[in-house]
Amino acid sequence: MLRRIFAFLISLIMIAGMASCEIMPSHYNGKSENNGTAQRDIFAMDTYMTLTAYGDRTEEAIDRAEEKIRELDTKFSAGNPDGEIGKLNVRKQAVLSDESKYVIEYARKIWDMTDGAFNPLIYPIMKEWGFDTKEYHVPEEGRLEELVGHMDMGKLVTDKVTGEISFIDKAMEIDMGGIAKGYTSDSIMEIYREYGLTGGIVSLGGNVQAFGKKPDGDAWRVGIQHPDGEGQLGIINVEDKAVITSGGYERYFEEGGTRYHHIIDPATGYPAHAGLASVTIVSGSGILADGLSTAVYVMGYDKAVKLWREHSGEFDMILYTDDGKQYITEGIEDIYEPADNDNVYVIRAWGTVHSNSP
Repeated sequence: MLRRIFAFLISLIMIAGMASCEIMPSHYNGKSENNGTAQRDIFAMDTYMTLTAYGDRTEEAIDRAEEKIRELDTKFSAGNPDGEIGKLNVRKQAVLSDESKYVIEYARKIWDMTDGAFNPLIYPIMKEWGFDTKEYHVPEEGRLEELVGHMDMGKLVTDKVTGEISFIDKAMEIDMGGIAKGYTSDSIMEIYREYGLTGGIVSLGGNVQAFGKKPDGDAWRVGIQHPDGEGQLGIINVEDKAVITSGGYERYFEEGGTRYHHIIDPATGYPAHAGLASVTIVSGSGILADGLSTAVYVMGYDKAVKLWREHSGEFDMILYTDDGKQYITEGIEDIYEPADNDNVYVIRAWGTVHSNSP
């Protein structure tokens, strides 16, 4: 009974448009003579998650996936003193597991790749705004400028002999929230692979990652939420890809008649406003897609296009601008179905054209 109620509540959340990406229903009924089916809804990492798997060992795979999610939730939580990242934030130095070190170094990679638009040392600023506790408020004047001065990734160092990670600047704190779900979905894909599943998909608070194909042989259909909460921007058909969307409409509060969202520009400490209403990244890597969805939102259109042209083999993107236009990169042109084709433009290696252009 409780399980049915939980599933019903999740469906209400999806209908209400709280998730950035939504797995679209198919005509497949979930039954097959050759493949088993398993699905589980859980709450972790401060969000609702749905795991779906097809194959002969689905229950075992989902049990292991849930166990992994719980493990990573504790390990990566910035404010949990029992977790590795939480301990690092308190002690300012710690010997971490290979997994935690990998995620931190990957965060450094995205920081470098995006010229600092993604910065995992954002945690003190997130706390200052109240986004960690949901006790929201606008910081006092001058406070954010002070905190921005403690976000130098060069002062996050690793001892090559002991493996110890430490903060040279003791005011620093790190937050894996910008890539934790992406790494988690990557880990679930690996579990699905290890258990020999034929297909599967996970939705981690709207971050979607697909494994293989649906049992009927078709690609997975993932809907991209419209930033205004009404309907969808479109549907993308994917196999073995992550589809991760970020937008200022996801988490925000209002004070003094002004809306403040949770995607912070590391350069200023204030919510980013670079002309994009939402960003969707499509990639074979969940951790990359997660980090870039935040960074590209901060960067804005021009810098995002430059970044994609430098790394087009690693990801594709869907940009929805404040003036109501969609820009998609050419790598997903054939698998994306926009809801309104009149305002869709394709970013190519040599320029940008309307989607109806030859």
